[in-house]
Amino acid sequence: MKHPFLTLILLLVCALSRHTILAAEALPYLDAAQPLDARVADLLGRLTLEEKAILLNHRGPDIERFNIRADQWNQCLNGVKWDRPTTLFPACLAMAATWNTPLVHDVANVLSDEARAIYNGWKRDPTAPGEHKGLIYRAPVINIGRNPYWGRNHESWGEDPFLTGRMAVAYVNGLQGDDARYLKLAATLKHYAVNNVETGRLSLDAKVPERWLREYWLPHFRDAIVEGHAQSVMASYNAINGTPSNINQWLLSTVLKGEWQHPGFVVSDLGGVATMVQGHAGGKMSYVDAVAQSLMAGCDFSDKEFETYIPAALRAGKLTEARLNDAVSRVLRVRMRLGEFDPPSRVPYSRIPPEVICSPQHRAVALETARQSIVLLENRGNLLPLDRTKLKRIAVIGPLADQVITNNYNGTSEGTVSPLQGIRDCAAPGTEILYTRGGFVVTKASASATTAEAAAVELDLAADMARQADVALVFVGSNAAVEQEGRDRSSLALSGNQEQLVEAVAAANPRTVVVEMSAGPLCVPWIKANLPALLQAWWPGEEGGHAIADVLFGEINPAGRLPHTVYASEAQVPALDDYDISKGFTYMYLKGAPLFAFGHGLSYTTFKYSNLRVSPTPMPADGNLTVSVEVENTGARAGDEVVQLYIRKSQSSMSRPSKELRGFQRTGLKPSEKRTFTFTVPGSKLGFFDEPTHAFLVEPGAYTVLIGASSEDIRLTCQYEVSALPLAHPSPRPPGVK
Repeated sequence: MKHPFLTLILLLVCALSRHTILAAEALPYLDAAQPLDARVADLLGRLTLEEKAILLNHRGPDIERFNIRADQWNQCLNGVKWDRPTTLFPACLAMAATWNTPLVHDVANVLSDEARAIYNGWKRDPTAPGEHKGLIYRAPVINIGRNPYWGRNHESWGEDPFLTGRMAVAYVNGLQGDDARYLKLAATLKHYAVNNVETGRLSLDAKVPERWLREYWLPHFRDAIVEGHAQSVMASYNAINGTPSNINQWLLSTVLKGEWQHPGFVVSDLGGVATMVQGHAGGKMSYVDAVAQSLMAGCDFSDKEFETYIPAALRAGKLTEARLNDAVSRVLRVRMRLGEFDPPSRVPYSRIPPEVICSPQHRAVALETARQSIVLLENRGNLLPLDRTKLKRIAVIGPLADQVITNNYNGTSEGTVSPLQGIRDCAAPGTEILYTRGGFVVTKASASATTAEAAAVELDLAADMARQADVALVFVGSNAAVEQEGRDRSSLALSGNQEQLVEAVAAANPRTVVVEMSAGPLCVPWIKANLPALLQAWWPGEEGGHAIADVLFGEINPAGRLPHTVYASEAQVPALDDYDISKGFTYMYLKGAPLFAFGHGLSYTTFKYSNLRVSPTPMPADGNLTVSVEVENTGARAGDEVVQLYIRKSQSSMSRPSKELRGFQRTGLKPSEKRTFTFTVPGSKLGFFDEPTHAFLVEPGAYTVLIGASSEDIRLTCQYEVSALPLAHPSPRPPGVK
């Protein structure tokens, strides 16, 4: 051997390295065979105070001695946010319009596959160029859509807590996976709670009666925690009855971690601590106090302020070590369940390859979701579906005809399909496609004289084009200039000159179809009264153009249903600072007839309901109600029906909703096919929150089951009895409520 001394050194280095590796493997927190809580406790005991503070900063630096990487969160609301393309799905409100929870689960499964693939690429090569992402994802947004003007309605799942809860559970399960040991991603529920207004949101104080907190503003969060096991919850910017959510111990600890047994962590919204100091407290609260109060109330994870001020808060006695350790343990528990501390070979999701990102299979799910989300609002004279073989010339008109609108919390797509492109792709060969914008999506305040003059020219051009065509398709709606985070809508009507555009085109060609591409509901009574056909197509994602064309030409029979009420007029909407929904909000307490009802949606076929059965009656209040109904496709073509189950208390000691959604199923039926739909309604879903006794009560007496195709289109009803009143279980009263 030429260099025996060098060889000896190399052997010694290898031995030392092997010893170090074996020692590291022997550490309990790195031992995947150890119980989760034991691993968390072991690592917690090794951390310094400063390292604990770093771990509670969601943008903190790496802790190199434990190989704990920073940058652990991202967004994926309807598409994974990345510096390269990912699959783009319809907005969440459109997903809600599918009324199809298995499909929503599939969407979330695609999102989590793509998110894991991005992470796996980072783990394989940490030096690779581009944006790296962690595994904590800030989705879904499950705030309730009580406010039709809300700028973030497109991120929500509609106005009903039952529908939102079912969608939330499906989405969370799809994100987090079904492995008993490991999480695919960690879902973060946003924004807890009563977050429903963008205007003044950084200092807003929502005054909410306790009954409506319990019945309307919190049930869907409970579903996503108790059933969906969401691992993270984001505290909202707003205050509730005088207490900012970030320091609301009743909200974060008593209810979330106590009543609902949430094992994960609470994270503040971005800038949540600063919002308390500068917004709610008007600069009269110190950052040390804001950090201490947030942690002591139950907020576990936040911004740079946590890393900076936790040590001082602890030393000043404003933060206890037990609460600090609890917060760190909650964050570590989730990160360990994500597999961060285990070899990739142990984590089943580490094998998801980068090839799944934007795969044809994922794009097919985006197309199917867009198809199922489209709602046929009107179809007088059966103008739709269009027979493409009889159309020689189609006029495609509107400011949104050649656009694909996205929101803040998705990525980019490899190729979006606008309605114009979809119609060009799907029309019969040789069909001439005419196109003009015809109008503008602008507010009146921004319309200049030049814009008004240009608009008049556009309207004339659109009308001329419509006269030449066999059918005119007008695409109107909203974009980020009208509704978006930080921007509530100023009107429920179409902005700019879009309604004048529809009027001009309809006058020129009675065979005019309007396609609404908006997030929030549009109050358009003239269009409903005067146009033969109207579709709601939302912001439909990368394949939206093809989905719209498929519905227009009859390749797909539409079966989307509205997840919110479309009000008949803006005068019908109560004051937006009134959080008592019984004042006239939603289908449950609406005063007067809606323009389009919650749950509404038409089909190209017809369905007959029969043989409604309910058992048992009388029903014990702590038992379950079984409801079954037969539905037959009585039309000439196959189609999906969304069977909706509502419950109403016939007489009550309290003001109760006119009806409450308590079940729904979407199923396809062939012509003449009949199927039995069966629902189970727990007795707990029949109660109301009684403020004097401070508990949920189920009153005995008569109840009515209502089955139908929408909240307004009720086909069958049946009464049953609830036999006994169960014992009440009082809950702690929230702050600010007398």
